[in-house]
Amino acid sequence: MGKTYVVANQKGGVGKTTTCVNTAVCLAEAGATVLLIDIDPQCNATHGLGMHETAGPNSYDIFSGGDAPAAIISTSIQNLYLIPSTRDLAGTSVELPGRDRREFILADALLPVAVNFDYVFIDCPPSLGLLTLNALVAADRIIVPVQCEYYALEGLGQLMQTVEMIRAGLNPRLEVAGLLMTMYDPRTRLSTQVVQEVRSHFPELTYRTIIPRNVRLSEAPSFGMPISHYDPTCAGSDAYFDLATEVVERE
Repeated sequence: MGKTYVVANQKGGVGKTTTCVNTAVCLAEAGATVLLIDIDPQCNATHGLGMHETAGPNSYDIFSGGDAPAAIISTSIQNLYLIPSTRDLAGTSVELPGRDRREFILADALLPVAVNFDYVFIDCPPSLGLLTLNALVAADRIIVPVQCEYYALEGLGQLMQTVEMIRAGLNPRLEVAGLLMTMYDPRTRLSTQVVQEVRSHFPELTYRTIIPRNVRLSEAPSFGMPISHYDPTCAGSDAYFDLATEVVERE
């Protein structure tokens, strides 16, 4: 049975989906069998792989009591499979609070699925609501993208507290796989200071790999392509290859 990773941060625009998609793609292209699950109502991971909303099963159906294996679809990338998202997921904030075991819906649904994959990656919405909580309960490890800006430090503390609460009450196997510094701009003193601050507080948890601020990384999703297909020679593509290598090393 492989590892289930959740890529989460309650702050938006920090590179969660970019990290989830491109790390999953790098591992799949290296030969691992990977499942990517999109539970963000914005559907960015789904669109970033060139897929669109369909009438078929999706991640909303899982939260509505549907069968997870039925929602798995192939992608254009060998070894990479997807459970796509839909805007209907926005309704779960109203529907889930009254459900029994509402925090365990995704974990229970993935039990017959995760055994078939080397890696499962879950892309979350930018919040600490019930969708993200379900992902954290279902996961073995969390990757936390941290934008190289001052306000990212404040949100990081809150997220780490949430992880500890989940470990204590809902999912004792959850571990922090690593903190990933994203959108790094070497031309600014602030980027360097934020990296130093995070590494001083979490020296063992912070990944060596730093994701640069890169125009090609920003462009790739609009073409429905991971960065390794859109521009395999750019700095962003190299960085995510290095991150995927580091993820495997840390296992």
